Amino acid sequence: MSEDRIKYFGSMITDLMRGRNLTRSEACEMFRQVLINEQPDLQQGAFLAAMTAKGAIPEEIAGIWAAIYEYDTMKVTPAVSQPLVENCGTGMDALNTFNISTAASIVAAANGICMAKHGARAITSRCGAVDILEAVGIDVDCEVEIVKRSIEEAGIGIFNGMSPEIHPQLARILSQIRFGTFLNIAASLANPACPRYAVRGVYSKDLVEPVAMTMREIGYQRAFVAHGMNEDGTKGMDEVSTIGETIVAELHENGEITTFAVTPEEFGIQRVDEHALLPASNIKEEALCFLKILSGVEDGPKADIVCLNAASILYLMGKARDISEGIEISRRTLESGKAIAKLREWARKQNSDGVQGENKLECLLGEMDTN
Repeated sequence: MSEDRIKYFGSMITDLMRGRNLTRSEACEMFRQVLINEQPDLQQGAFLAAMTAKGAIPEEIAGIWAAIYEYDTMKVTPAVSQPLVENCGTGMDALNTFNISTAASIVAAANGICMAKHGARAITSRCGAVDILEAVGIDVDCEVEIVKRSIEEAGIGIFNGMSPEIHPQLARILSQIRFGTFLNIAASLANPACPRYAVRGVYSKDLVEPVAMTMREIGYQRAFVAHGMNEDGTKGMDEVSTIGETIVAELHENGEITTFAVTPEEFGIQRVDEHALLPASNIKEEALCFLKILSGVEDGPKADIVCLNAASILYLMGKARDISEGIEISRRTLESGKAIAKLREWARKQNSDGVQGENKLECLLGEMDTN
């Protein structure tokens, strides 16, 4: 790396600190240099901090997404006959809830929606999507072809966004960050299967509409972007909330984005105290709680919020007329055993050794029955 290129990169950081917005191509090139470790560590950190402090605009996030997707993503194209859908949160929110979106995705898959998830291990929370799925028998460190096969055969799969099998360089950066940045958004959008439909949670209400605009910029056809809040609005979560109000931006097929707010009462769900949604103290207990929800054993506040978030996917993909109908479909899916059956199928398919994955899940289910 020449001194001139280091100086030019530094001058761009200065521009960001002064409030100048980058073009999509400028943002892409700057983050490409970060990805391939071309700039000194201090310059890389300064770029992330300056962009975060300024506030990334949709064109900048799209440019950073393009750098990750083009230069650091192992791409696959699952051979499926229906649209691919993803649901995930950005993480880094203030409400430390159990892993809601992962359970919701299984409910959606049990209703015939093809889910291509892109998740990560926990950074600030106790249990990320990758952590909980690993605990119940899914091979989260497998190569992309195994995930592709799982999507094709089970209708659901997850790409580990922090695995070098998926993003060889990005894992280095994400493992060193402990605060919410535009990178949480851009990185989570860099799904190897490139789905065009999504329900996405964000860690700040200020990001709801910009993220919907970013998704439109990079080619999403339909999306539901949400930030849920606690009762007094002082803290938020990257899910649709049963504690308080949720701010939503909906991207329609014609490119229009509408924003609105919803409350749990609109869907017949009673508000709960945020402590009712806390995760267990360790991954084993959390996995057992996860299985109780999917088996229809847990029918309290945790099941309610899973059904609400699954309903958003069902509504988005036309499996439900509205969120209320989606909630009822989701409840029936849990009670009927279809959700836990889908997880069993997933454990068989997303594994280099399907028998081992299924046995791990069955052992946990046996423990659940004795608790």
